Amino acid sequence: MAINTEFIGRTYPATAPYAVGREKIREFARSLGDANPAYFDVAAAQAAGHTDLVAPPTFAIVISMGSGEQVVFDPELGLDYTRVVHGDQRFVHHRPILAGDELSCVVSVDDIRTVAGNDMITVKTEITDSFGAPVSTVYSLLLSRGEE
Repeated sequence: MAINTEFIGRTYPATAPYAVGREKIREFARSLGDANPAYFDVAAAQAAGHTDLVAPPTFAIVISMGSGEQVVFDPELGLDYTRVVHGDQRFVHHRPILAGDELSCVVSVDDIRTVAGNDMITVKTEITDSFGAPVSTVYSLLLSRGEE
């Protein structure tokens, strides 16, 4: 089944808030092998100008992944997930993610195009704080391999 290009511009409902915890930041930083003290020690983060632990820039993926499932598993899109590979990931940060943040995501289909028989879907996730202020924009490119 071909990807439904009428999904370009489709926006899904906001996700439930994600509470950013100190230990989640620490776990993520450890998984990256990044020993930046601002990721582990509140005093170090405050000395760097933050109110609490700051998350590594790619931590936004933790928050955005669940919202992307709304697109990927929407049966009307016509995407066969067994044929999907991750093509690209890009982050635009409006401010750092901090421990104590309550963040929600709104995901939309930014673009769908076919290249060399493969469908390419660009998904955009807007991450906002509990006041609705922008925190990060996450762009994901999914490649659905064409039939052999």
